Amino acid sequence: MRPGFGRVPGTDPGRARRSPYRGAGYDARMTTPDPVDPPPLVCVLVPAHDEAPRIAAVVRGAAAHLPVLVVDDGSADATAAVACEAGAEVLEQRPNAGKGAALRAGFRHALDAGFDAVITLDGDGQHDPAEIPALLAAFGHGADGRRPDLVVGRRDFARMPSTRRLANTLGGRAFSWAVGADVPDNQSGYRLVGRRLMEAALASEERGFEFEVEMLATCIARGWPVAWVPIRTIYTGGPSHIRPAAHVRHFFRAVVAARRTVRAARTDRRG
Repeated sequence: MRPGFGRVPGTDPGRARRSPYRGAGYDARMTTPDPVDPPPLVCVLVPAHDEAPRIAAVVRGAAAHLPVLVVDDGSADATAAVACEAGAEVLEQRPNAGKGAALRAGFRHALDAGFDAVITLDGDGQHDPAEIPALLAAFGHGADGRRPDLVVGRRDFARMPSTRRLANTLGGRAFSWAVGADVPDNQSGYRLVGRRLMEAALASEERGFEFEVEMLATCIARGWPVAWVPIRTIYTGGPSHIRPAAHVRHFFRAVVAARRTVRAARTDRRG
């Protein structure tokens, strides 16, 4: 039986909206049956803030493949109502607490409901739900027989606006140096996150995008497998929630923290 979404402990049950809609792919089981090892249960998790004009298309596209949970992070518009009408389960987080906090709330919700993994994508239309099967395939066929704890959608930086291309290229080099491993895209929000990593991430205190950077550092420090899947690079022309100066400051703080995490883990292994 497919698990249902439950309420996150400590939240107001009146804040959780349940849609009557169920898409054709709602079973959420991967397609290849295995009598020994049942296929994993996966859902889509969409953190969203003031995305009412765009969230319906994202939800409908994702619901064609998997059940969808939207965490409305303190929106001032009708994001929650629109997402629910489009077919998502909706958890409303008040007040606005940041993308990292929204993802943690979604992780806890999915874990309580019995899901083995979530696919995260943004609510602004920059991630194509049609690529969900590619992330599922990578999760089901890990290298060396090990299922990856994290599958990251790797963007094509050449298709980005010049300022973002430069920022992502330099940021990628800095992060790869910090963790001592080649990390081709450390800030992509299109990911599949396995149960073990979700559980570990609940202890994080990061509230913003640094949370996603920290997840990569966690995998590298613990020796957990990470896979990469090429994805489309889409820019919709909608408003950005990024404040450039603050973003750079927080990113390099995350890089320093990642270096400390990975170096401490390597020291412990040698000791």
